[in-house]
Amino acid sequence: MPTHPLPPTPIAANGPIDTSPISSTPAAGTDLDPIWASVVPETRARSNDIHLPISLAFAERLLAAHPEADAELVRVTILLHDTGWGRVDESRIISEGFAEGWRKSDIRFQHEQQGCEVAREVLPPLGYDEEFVEAVCAIIDGHDTRAEAHSLEDALVRDADRLWRFDYAGIALASSWFGLDPAAYSDRLRREIVPELLSEAAMAMADADLDRSEALLKTAVLR
Repeated sequence: MPTHPLPPTPIAANGPIDTSPISSTPAAGTDLDPIWASVVPETRARSNDIHLPISLAFAERLLAAHPEADAELVRVTILLHDTGWGRVDESRIISEGFAEGWRKSDIRFQHEQQGCEVAREVLPPLGYDEEFVEAVCAIIDGHDTRAEAHSLEDALVRDADRLWRFDYAGIALASSWFGLDPAAYSDRLRREIVPELLSEAAMAMADADLDRSEALLKTAVLR
């Protein structure tokens, strides 16, 4: 299925940008519940049962800022993008997937490939056609290991995947994956992850969330 070409980055918003705490706007509706129900085992790996719902909520905020994007494609893809972690050797997720050079670790490529397999298994029985499924897989395949986004929808999925880290729940979980305390991890977010964001909306959300999280977690003192 066609996707929207990637605009120049940072991608300017065409709609409102909501920078309030993400807990105030959980993902809306129940239309994706059949997909959630199909991937419950995959959500239990690497805290996906926290990461994926928060990322979906961020994706919906980004879609409000970009009404021109294919909302269904973005929402389904962000729900499924990391389900592949549930199909790889769990003992290698932290030791390899979050070690030095993690972006190009073999386990990262495996989780993307397995995420595509999950999508191809669960989506057709729920009525999604082959063209849509392959569009989902085109974004999942490379969402961590590919340097560039290929479309607006790809960019919004990538931004939503990163934005959860700036919330205090994301910091609490992900900091331990990298063997960092919350203050050091917050510094890393500002130094390495903010520059990776592709949309102005995501940048604004990340800045607001990180300011709140650092104040809440007292990172100025606890370092």
